[in-house]
Amino acid sequence: MPLRPALLCLAIAASAPTLAAGGIFGFVDDDGVEHLSNVPDDKRYRLVLADRFEPARAALRAPRGVLALPFGQRPFHDSVLRASRDTGVDAKLLHAVITVESGYNQRAVSPKGATGLMQLMPTTARRYGTVNLLDPGENIRAGARYLRDLLALFDNNLELALAAYNAGENAVIRHGRRLPPYAETRRYVPLVVAHYRRMQGG
Repeated sequence: MPLRPALLCLAIAASAPTLAAGGIFGFVDDDGVEHLSNVPDDKRYRLVLADRFEPARAALRAPRGVLALPFGQRPFHDSVLRASRDTGVDAKLLHAVITVESGYNQRAVSPKGATGLMQLMPTTARRYGTVNLLDPGENIRAGARYLRDLLALFDNNLELALAAYNAGENAVIRHGRRLPPYAETRRYVPLVVAHYRRMQGG
């Protein structure tokens, strides 16, 4: 859906925190093509408003009917399969993470700046050579690589890997390789696991 001109022209005082968090930038070119990125590498980019998600609630905002679809019919499945083949991370697990992280909203941005389908922080994405977190393929590929590395770090303990994905690996290590006592993380981990188990049984 084309960006409304009013959104493209926004210049509000509250934009500074959004810029610090990463923000989403966009413009419509002379041919009417919409361009969106978290990297404003063209002078035509302007800051646009973005949805802000708390990961544990994002699944509630998924498009109607998406959660009822078999995992193979869900949005972005081809990108998920490619990332799964590249990393060895189960495609169903990637779908479960996407469900909870963004509700399949590729433009989702958290208050802390986590962006895109798998809600990656820009610093994390850069580890894996990802620049445009709003590109679904790039986002999923980087998220899958990060999840692969977390599973290896925590000896394939799914709950600890998911806790690290949500709160950071250092938080899990700092708390004795146990679930950190953070309310969001304590909600997040069982929710992802529940979606994953449901797809495994489907």
